[in-house]
Amino acid sequence: MKVLVTGSAGFIGSQLALRLLERGDEVIGIDNLNDYYEVSLKEARLARISSHDNFTEARISIEDRPAMEAVFAEHRPDRVVNLAAQAGVRYSIENPHSYIDSNIVGFINILEGCRHNGVEHLVYASSSSVYGANTNMPFSIHNNVDHPLSLYAASKKANELMAHTYSHLYDLPTTGLRFFTVYGPWGRPDMALFLFTRKILASEPIDVFNYGKHRRDFTYIDDIVEGVIRTLDKIASPNPDWNGDTPDPGTSLAPYRLYNIGNNQPVELMHYIKVLEDCLGKKAEMSMLPLQPGDVPATYADVQDLVADAGYKPETTVEDGIARFVEWYRNYYKI
Repeated sequence: MKVLVTGSAGFIGSQLALRLLERGDEVIGIDNLNDYYEVSLKEARLARISSHDNFTEARISIEDRPAMEAVFAEHRPDRVVNLAAQAGVRYSIENPHSYIDSNIVGFINILEGCRHNGVEHLVYASSSSVYGANTNMPFSIHNNVDHPLSLYAASKKANELMAHTYSHLYDLPTTGLRFFTVYGPWGRPDMALFLFTRKILASEPIDVFNYGKHRRDFTYIDDIVEGVIRTLDKIASPNPDWNGDTPDPGTSLAPYRLYNIGNNQPVELMHYIKVLEDCLGKKAEMSMLPLQPGDVPATYADVQDLVADAGYKPETTVEDGIARFVEWYRNYYKI
């Protein structure tokens, strides 16, 4: 297939592009390589995929409407995976406009590109943050998610609503993937594992929010990518049993689907830190802090629909995943 991947220099996007190329697909990668975090890491990720003959790079922003229209018109992709976004719950409190630009304006450009160019299937990144104030665990795609706690979460919920509209109006198959705390090699420096590793090795204290009582459904990068590929290959279809009297949020009479991709096994933050300490061979100095605005105390993914429809369930343990990350980190930064 010819697959357009946005966010191709990102953590998930670069890994996905590599997998698609290795299996013989053609990939058009879109990324603006912004400086939200170190650009050199993004360049290094791109270097792993740019040597492939079937990879084409487009260094543009998804909010650039004319540029996006040109890419779609030139390449006419069969399928699209939208992973480009302004990420981060806490940063959305500091810089809300960047989330509207990338996650809302950028996403409508993706939808319009798919609509006007015969795209077979759009798969896009949502987030576990959409569950917001929900406390019924595990989080299910069939639960209502109308109480986001951050603008980032609200922008991802908006993506799901926008996608449904296009599935309904234009019969565009769309699949939204709610990722749960992704970690692993080539990860984002603004995320906990990266920050903790750097600070522990530098003998600096780490900030432990919610006094370490967080529980997160940490999901290893390879499991996330496998889930994306499985759902990309299974074009979203209508649910013939959907009923407007008792509407199911996770499906529709339109070709629209939502899935959680999570490890289905929440881990306490203190255990996560203990595993990292063991892998680094060094204890962490901790600064215990309260729950931050926009954060939720726990996440836990119900993945039954992913198993039923895509035949897949993430299974990498944090012990294995953190060990692989530490090995990569030491090699990449020559520590």
